[in-house]
Amino acid sequence: MMKPVKYNSSDNLYAIKTVMTEDHSEIMIGKLGRFSFQKGIYVYVGSAKRNIQSRIERHLKKEKKQRWHFDYLRPFVQVVEVETFSGEEGECQLFHRLMIENKGSIPVRGFGSSDCKCRAHLFFSETMEYENE
Repeated sequence: MMKPVKYNSSDNLYAIKTVMTEDHSEIMIGKLGRFSFQKGIYVYVGSAKRNIQSRIERHLKKEKKQRWHFDYLRPFVQVVEVETFSGEEGECQLFHRLMIENKGSIPVRGFGSSDCKCRAHLFFSETMEYENE
């Protein structure tokens, strides 16, 4: 069971924690290409300049027009937690902090970071855990 999403309307950053329950060898991620994903925890960090709630609710849906890189991954993962952040540290800094704190690695270069210089905004973590209820 997913923890409820708590929105603070003044927040403009979010992290979506997901779990992939089995390995997938060929997932097409938009124009980035096809990639293999191992089962485990993936965290996507994003931003919404306005109405963060509608952006996150869109990301939670599995069936939708594929617009963002996360939309291509979404059918293969279960969302287990969503957390919002004030945005003071910036999207890129938040991503790097969470990735370091969770000993993450980047599974797909360029995922979610086409509008910045980061290597990606999705990380994989072997050390993170989730409650499987």
